[in-house]
Amino acid sequence: MTFRAPTRDLAFALKCAGHSELMASAFPDLDEDTVQAVLEAAAAFADGELAPLNRTGDLQGAHYENGRVTAAPGFAEAYRHFVEQGWNSLSSEPEHGGQGLPKAMELAVFEMVHAANMAFGLCPMLTQGAIEALALHGTERQKRLVLPKLVSGEWTGAMNLTESQAGSDLGVLTTRADPDGTGGYRLTGQKIFITWGDHDAADNICHLVLARTPDAPPGVKGISLFLATKKAVKDDGSLGGLNDLRAGSIEHKLGIHGSPTCVMLFEGAQAELVGELGQGLPNMFVMMNAARLQVGVQGVAIAERAFQQALSFSQERKQGRTAWEADGAIYGHPDVRRTLMLMKARIEAARGMCLMTGVLFDLARRADSEPARAAAKARQEFLTPIVKAWSTDMGVEVASLGVQVHGGMGFIEETGAAQHYRDARIAPIYEGTNGIQAMDLVGRKLRSNGGETLRALCAEMAATADTLTQDAGLTTVGLRLAVGVAALERAADAVLAADNAGALVAASPFLKLAGDVIGGWVLGRHALAAAGSDDPWLIAKGGLARLYASQVLTLAPGLADGVCEGAPDLAGTPASALAG
Repeated sequence: MTFRAPTRDLAFALKCAGHSELMASAFPDLDEDTVQAVLEAAAAFADGELAPLNRTGDLQGAHYENGRVTAAPGFAEAYRHFVEQGWNSLSSEPEHGGQGLPKAMELAVFEMVHAANMAFGLCPMLTQGAIEALALHGTERQKRLVLPKLVSGEWTGAMNLTESQAGSDLGVLTTRADPDGTGGYRLTGQKIFITWGDHDAADNICHLVLARTPDAPPGVKGISLFLATKKAVKDDGSLGGLNDLRAGSIEHKLGIHGSPTCVMLFEGAQAELVGELGQGLPNMFVMMNAARLQVGVQGVAIAERAFQQALSFSQERKQGRTAWEADGAIYGHPDVRRTLMLMKARIEAARGMCLMTGVLFDLARRADSEPARAAAKARQEFLTPIVKAWSTDMGVEVASLGVQVHGGMGFIEETGAAQHYRDARIAPIYEGTNGIQAMDLVGRKLRSNGGETLRALCAEMAATADTLTQDAGLTTVGLRLAVGVAALERAADAVLAADNAGALVAASPFLKLAGDVIGGWVLGRHALAAAGSDDPWLIAKGGLARLYASQVLTLAPGLADGVCEGAPDLAGTPASALAG
């Protein structure tokens, strides 16, 4: 099936997310025509070059031989074109060679990239995180010699955290960094699950590696961050010989076959310290948090790809007597149409959340006053775990529904619907599982200021609900959004009052509730922005908001009940009691 990048949806969602106001205040040289031109150019690249490689990347994948990885067929050439057209440098600072565009624009472009070819998009996505980390914590040498190459995309970045015994618990990692006597370090150890850890698509690969020095204390306080490049970088910026690091193998995965996931072996590899000793984890989290927002966008992207294919199939497949289509196409079956519209509503809700968070990212750096910057940063940090977890869970659900719309045809590989489901399944796992995102939400983000960030957000959502009730066509949306906001506030009070174990038990249901309600708010804003138009495309925004309100927001009080009641049986139930 031919993919078509959703430029009209993205442009509309950007405006509803506050992008126009952001441009006026912080990017005065940017206008709507330029935004539209960037979106259309990115769409042409995604549609024309990346999407055709998606299926071949899945079927053939990357290739490993003798310690080196070859990218999936066509990927290296496509990556060179990606770099030549400037897509890697959109939001990076001009002082490092970037274009200085808003983060939200970068996210909109990357949604199209990930939707066209998620396995490909992972490579520049990780590079964006490396750029963020080095821009904040890199040495002058690293900023002068390495950062501009990452910004341009000539070199790619990789994040090396996980070890076989150290997944989410990075405090037990054992990779060692020994001083080399000249101010540098030698890395020894093995990392696993390293996305695009080796390939032939770029001249150099910059590995950001967590390791501990010989005299470091145990646990997370002994972790430092190091930069190790595949090829040595000389003082004049030219490349030297190969470093003592290599791919030991690539993983055989459920999906994203075109993305080489490597076991990386560091065998005395030359490395430089990034930031201060013992600050590896907070420094790495700059890269991690950038990736979490991008992974949320991936959830939207793979859902969009699955939805487009399911919608197209529903108009081609003829089966039985339908209620609304004279030609018998299954789009005329009420449940198929309900499913497709709910898929679309969830996608638009998640897209709006991601782009709203991107706008907040820019406001946190560029708003006119310190209080405004602080408020934007607090809301951005609060939304990030929700964006990552809710959007990726949505991506899996929508991809699954896409298979369902295809029926039996979706369960066979030839139609391609199964690939989207397989590819989507990794997103709730990496960059911190969604359970960890929920723990972060209730343990840090909600409690950081006694819940004030959420209360301010709820006040805005309640105001939107009131506005919606004043529109005859959107009254039910407003009423149900108001009920959802009240449920979220009630659940937040319960979490804030709970002890640590009680809050963690409620964490995932609370995150889902927050995502559901914020998603309803996003769709309500979309419906208000479209109100009064006679354009069928805009009229449909109200229909999506009403469907979401009836199918999703009506469940909010029940979710809140679950959060408030907790799960008292969890602590006292041993695993043996669950065994057959």
